[in-house]
Parts: sequence; structure tokens; C-alpha cells
Amino acid sequence: MAIDNGGAQAKTRGQRVADSRAMEVASRLGLCARGVIYVLVGLLAVRIGFGGGSGKEADRSGAVRTIGEQSYGQVLLWALVVGLAAMALWRLSEAAFGQATEGGDKWTRRLGSLGLAVFYLVICIGVVQTALVGGSGGTRGGDESSKDYTARVLELPYGRVLVGVFGAVLAIVGVVIVVRSLMRKFEKNLRTERMSQTTRRTVAALGIIGGVACGVVAVATGLFVLLAAVRFDASEAKGLDETLRSFADTPAGPVLLIAAAVGLLLFGLYSFCEARWRIAPDHDVPAEQQVRSRGAG
Repeated sequence: MAIDNGGAQAKTRGQRVADSRAMEVASRLGLCARGVIYVLVGLLAVRIGFGGGSGKEADRSGAVRTIGEQSYGQVLLWALVVGLAAMALWRLSEAAFGQATEGGDKWTRRLGSLGLAVFYLVICIGVVQTALVGGSGGTRGGDESSKDYTARVLELPYGRVLVGVFGAVLAIVGVVIVVRSLMRKFEKNLRTERMSQTTRRTVAALGIIGGVACGVVAVATGLFVLLAAVRFDASEAKGLDETLRSFADTPAGPVLLIAAAVGLLLFGLYSFCEARWRIAPDHDVPAEQQVRSRGAG
């Protein structure tokens, strides 16, 4: 019994940290950082769609370089570092103690949060490298990195299988994102009761269109990775920039690229809305009561 009580107390302390105001601030900062990146990626991709790419890649590295080239670029980059670090910390707390929303204790939710924590930590490290070298360089292009990582994995024992599984999983995740976006599952994480009817419709439109665009891009990227495994050719793997550019090679031409770009931009705007209205723990309620309420839910 003593061991059980100690474990319960430890979980309560951990839950108190996860549900603290500091972690709430971290989540909102992280969502704003995500919004900045996706808005810039969308704008870069739109320019490429209209024939004015200006030599920048329409991916996270291109967005970071764009920020670094602005006035006070160094300050903006370090602010982005803080936001991405906050995002990684928030997702890590969700992986450890569960999400604050209904069903947040499921192992699938925790595993997803852990994956996102690693994902944003890697991006954060890349932005730090760019900030340290002056703002306009320091990060490798997403396409180059994708091909390099794929080539390294293909050289490992069973590397072809690992690459194929990763590509298949990424494509499946993209399909899930599309379906959940169309079903408006994201609204479960928002305080929609605090929105006006017009605001709720606007946020819903941003979430649906932006989520579908992200899902479609993820499916396409996953299929390219899967193709690299099938053909045993790392050059078939594509980063975000090459994936978006490949849309222009379809019968729809640049129209599909521009549509995907606008969707990513809208997802960035939705990220700002989520930062504003995302459900957060009630800090006036004791942590122990929140744990019991979450368990009951």
C-alpha cells in the first residue's frame, strides 16, 4: 500500500506540473511558433506556384532562413527557438502525464505526443544552429536531409523494410489527419463555447482546410518514402519542398500546388486560433480533483 500511495503522490505532483499555468503558457507559445512556420511555408509555396520561388525552399528550413533575413532576424529566431522549445516541453509533458482533453490518458495519445516532442525538438535544434551562424544559413534543406537520412537507413540491415514501414506509417497518418479534420475532431480541443457563431465557423473552416492540406502533404511524402524503399533509391525520397513542387507536375499543374500552399497557410492561421482557444486545465481547481475528474472522464 505504501508503494501505491507513493506512486499516486508522484503522479499527482507530475500532474500538477503538467496542468500548471507555466505549461499552459508553453503550449500557447508553441502553437504560435508552429503557426509562424506554417504561414511562412505556405507563403513561400504560393510564390513558387506563381513562378517566383526566389531560390528558397518551401519547407521549415526555408521559413527559418526567411525569418533570419529580416530586420532583427536574430531576435526573431531566438524567439522562435523559445516557442519551439516550449512546444517540445509541452508535448513531452503530455507524453508523461496525458493530455488535458477527454481520452488524453490513452497510450496512443501519449505516443503521439512523444513523437511530436521529438519532432519539434529537432526543429528547435535546427533553428538554434541557424541563429548561431548569423540567421541566413546553418540549416540544411529539407529535401537534402530527407535523401541523406533515407540513404543512411537503406544501408542498415533490413533498412529497406524500415524505410518502407516509415513511409507507409506516414501515409496512414496523413489519411487519419484528413479524416479527423473533415470530421472536425479538432474542435474537442477548443473552447468553442467562448466563440461567437461567426468566429466558430471561421476557426472550423481554417481547421478543416488546413488539416486536410497537411494530411494530403503527409500522404504524398509518405508515398515518396515508400517508393524509395521499393526502388532501393534514396533519391526518390522527398522533403516538404520537393513534395509540394511535385504537385505542379500533375495534370492540375500549379493550381494543385497553390491550393496545397494556401491550405498550409490556413493551418498556420488555425494554429494561432488554437493557441487562443485551446482547452486548458482549470487552475482554480485542486490538482488532485483534476486527476480524479480526468480518470472519471
